[in-house]
Amino acid sequence: MGCSSCSTVKDGQPRGCKNNGTCGTDGCNKLTVFDWLANMSLPNGEKPFDCVEVRFKNSRKEFFRVPEDISLSIGDVVATQAKSGHDVGIVTLMGELVRIQMKKKKVAYDDSELPKIYRKATQKDIDKWQKCRGKEDEIKKRAREMAILLRLQMKISDVEFQGDGSKATFYYTADDRVDFRQLIKDMAKAFGIRIEMRQIGYRQEAQRLGGIGSCGRELCCSTWLTDFRSVSTSAARYQQLSLNPQKLAGQCGKLKCCLNYELDMYLEALKDFPSQDSKLYTEKGTAFCQKTDIFKGLLWFSYKDEPSHWHTLTKDQVQEIIQKNQAKEKVASLEMYATDNVEREATLFENPAGQDSLTRFDRPKNNNRRKKNKKRRRNPSKSSKKNA
Repeated sequence: MGCSSCSTVKDGQPRGCKNNGTCGTDGCNKLTVFDWLANMSLPNGEKPFDCVEVRFKNSRKEFFRVPEDISLSIGDVVATQAKSGHDVGIVTLMGELVRIQMKKKKVAYDDSELPKIYRKATQKDIDKWQKCRGKEDEIKKRAREMAILLRLQMKISDVEFQGDGSKATFYYTADDRVDFRQLIKDMAKAFGIRIEMRQIGYRQEAQRLGGIGSCGRELCCSTWLTDFRSVSTSAARYQQLSLNPQKLAGQCGKLKCCLNYELDMYLEALKDFPSQDSKLYTEKGTAFCQKTDIFKGLLWFSYKDEPSHWHTLTKDQVQEIIQKNQAKEKVASLEMYATDNVEREATLFENPAGQDSLTRFDRPKNNNRRKKNKKRRRNPSKSSKKNA
């Protein structure tokens, strides 16, 4: 998902596109934050915020305190404190925006136990880090084979090595609780490192792995979406979408998060809109709603005996008929209301090429042959003499 402007250089340092902490295409950083305070200087006497945001593999981000003797900038590779040993990550955000992000994620910035940054990563740290990252795919494959042999109902989706290579975290998804004690023993014996198992949900799995959605863009959960709200099928019903699980489900197998994006607008438009279950009683018969257009304010009704013949009514007309039906009064027919909604548009034919002719660039035809043939027909004696 990376772009050419943010690729790494020879020494392993990220090049960076110098776009205030975010890539111009949003393709290489996940859940990136645009630093709109980057070009603003601090007031006199104010010290810069002493915490930074560091991103590790995929979407994992943590906050660290920076010692006073270390000068950092966005894009630096740093060695950070871990439970045992050290980890290696990339600085993604600095300044006052880090304070806002910590408050948003409910992390106390005045906590004395907040992990610290040891130093800027040396070339030795970077080489060891990249070497561990290169082994992750092979170890993930072997771990999946071990889980299959033990017949564990789980899926190992991702493996993340610690920066010093002493520990590996295995992320897995499962429907029920899994007893993986024997799996940890086998993996620790085979790989010679400390093992940590961490269960994540299906949406978190899609967030970590990333991918391309049906819209053709990168997944929202891996680029900017931070909170996963519950999505129900009623969101699709309000938007009049077909309840097809294959189209409504995302890469994670759950309902797409984008179903909630426009839901509030639909609910606002449906406040003064008649229900689709409403029935209209006329002297000609009972009519049922077949289709609605929320934003045009139109409804299509058909009689019970004529389900294929639809009549177009506005929402005001439908509400008027409903009020009359509630007063135990029937209208004559739907045609009396539907005729007012028929718009006859005159068909206008225009020249798509403007005032110019489509054949203005064609070569003029040569009519000399036709003239010669006409002369020969008029004077057949001259042509016979020439042949003789």
